[in-house]
Amino acid sequence: MNTTLKTVAAFAFAASLTTSASAEDHEINFGILSTESQQSLRQKWEPFLADMEKQTGLAVKPFFASDYAGVIEGMRFGKVQIALFGNKSAMEAVDRSNGEIFAQSVDVSGNPGYWSLILVQKDSKLKSIADLLKCDKTLNFGLGDVNSTSGYLVPMTFVFAASGVDPKQCFKNVTNANHETNVMAVANGQVDAATNNNVTLEGIEKNQPEAYKNVRILWKSPLIPADPVAWSKDLPQDSKDKIKTFFLTYGSEQSKGEVQHEKAVLANLNYAPFKASSNDQLLPIRVMEASKTISQIKADPNKSDDQKKAEIMRLQTQIAQYEAEMKASGQK
Repeated sequence: MNTTLKTVAAFAFAASLTTSASAEDHEINFGILSTESQQSLRQKWEPFLADMEKQTGLAVKPFFASDYAGVIEGMRFGKVQIALFGNKSAMEAVDRSNGEIFAQSVDVSGNPGYWSLILVQKDSKLKSIADLLKCDKTLNFGLGDVNSTSGYLVPMTFVFAASGVDPKQCFKNVTNANHETNVMAVANGQVDAATNNNVTLEGIEKNQPEAYKNVRILWKSPLIPADPVAWSKDLPQDSKDKIKTFFLTYGSEQSKGEVQHEKAVLANLNYAPFKASSNDQLLPIRVMEASKTISQIKADPNKSDDQKKAEIMRLQTQIAQYEAEMKASGQK
């Protein structure tokens, strides 16, 4: 049984035995995605969650998962009420787990989003994407979690699908790991190249400078919208109001707490104060997902021309709809 199926089964079993924590019980489980070690994440997030608990009057507990599916399925089965997602995992939570986006993170440096990267060792012979995609099965490659935006969806769309390449057919070995693990795998020569993002790489530069010195950026993506925060639609409106007020005032002059302390907590998370958002933030990601699927359909030797034509037409109609919605919401 693969990891995702195990995760789903575990949550289904837990849901059948216990009553999930809810805002009606004055308890909120905050899902934290495992993009780096749990110890590191706990140190970064606990001050924020403590302030959230104090200002909302809700008991706020961290919910750490070993992969993205853990938080998505946690929300689906009522074990997670709120979480900071990547865009791809947020899309899964919205579509499958009754999630709804209400806020968006803001980079501490003021960047409007972040970037997916492909890293190689500093002295690697790989100098371009063409070198990476020679596809002679001599290279070992590290992808991110399949629900990761920067670690999986973006490079799969803009590098592999755009070139008509299936990584499994291109490389000697393909592994999936979190961002921190992928950086270290490149730095230590365990893989020849791996996906990542600029936020994790900046953290490595700060906390593990020797590893940082041993990696180099081979490819940088177009801008990705900053990470969204989503809650379960099942939360009572009173709790939603308290949570939204907390997120949209934390670290600002409107905050109920100590502003300088809150700004320091956010800076440690590499954030400035959050801003309001909605599910519309996912529209560019939906376009990206559909475009990636079209490229995969075109390259599929097991589909007839008629099958390909029908499936591509359906996806192109979806893309046109998403783009119209983006324009209406002021994103394009």
